[in-house]
Amino acid sequence: MTHQTHPFHMVDPSPWPLTGAIAALLMTSGLAAWFHFNNSNLMLLGLIILILTMQQWWRDIIREATYQGHHTAPVQKGLRYGMILFITSEVFFFAGFFWAFYHSSLAPTPELGGQWPPTGIQPLNAFEVPLLNTAVLLASGVTVTWAHHALMEGNRKDSIQALTLTIILGLYFTALQATEYYEAPFTISDSVYGSTFFVATGFHGLHVIIGSTFLLTCLIRQTLHHFTTSHHFGFEAAAWYWHFVDVVWLFLYVSIYWWGS
Repeated sequence: MTHQTHPFHMVDPSPWPLTGAIAALLMTSGLAAWFHFNNSNLMLLGLIILILTMQQWWRDIIREATYQGHHTAPVQKGLRYGMILFITSEVFFFAGFFWAFYHSSLAPTPELGGQWPPTGIQPLNAFEVPLLNTAVLLASGVTVTWAHHALMEGNRKDSIQALTLTIILGLYFTALQATEYYEAPFTISDSVYGSTFFVATGFHGLHVIIGSTFLLTCLIRQTLHHFTTSHHFGFEAAAWYWHFVDVVWLFLYVSIYWWGS
């Protein structure tokens, strides 16, 4: 074996990008099959492959970072840049939804009755469940910051407690949003109002579920002593992502729930 003379990580060949791509293909085509033919088998197969891929890919990354020492300072710097660029791409992703919303709401067409919300649409009350959801997400932002500071100070007990609280608040947010969707007096097919409302808030809800999974993985790693006070980028990335989800929700609440109603 040749001696490595640089601090960078040369990644070993891995099957997981291929299996992840196959899972994505099966899930999207399976979703179309579910919509058109009421058959969800293909989508469920894709979901199972995706979950198995995630578990094994994350296992490999945790092994490289925690036990094999591949995540040196220059490697962590690259990972930070990667996470920043990823979050930047997510900002533009949501910017498209806000653009669609403001394009439709600031100059409603005659087809919408020349008003916003469109004629016949009964919007949700911004000061009921949406306001509670805002408080829940803001509280989760506080608890994830508490977890980060406790981790940097070497206080494992507090960091575990704070992370657990953050995950519970994330799951509570998801449950509240699911209830809101179930009881909403309009659907995704009710004009551009329904489309922009459910697509924007729905994708945000998906990001909350992803962020909760991210934080749950960090909680498991913290209980297994994977993080140190100076080597915990996995948790930092999860915290950055969670703060991004918080900020997007504030824009959604002010724009779609409060001003848009």
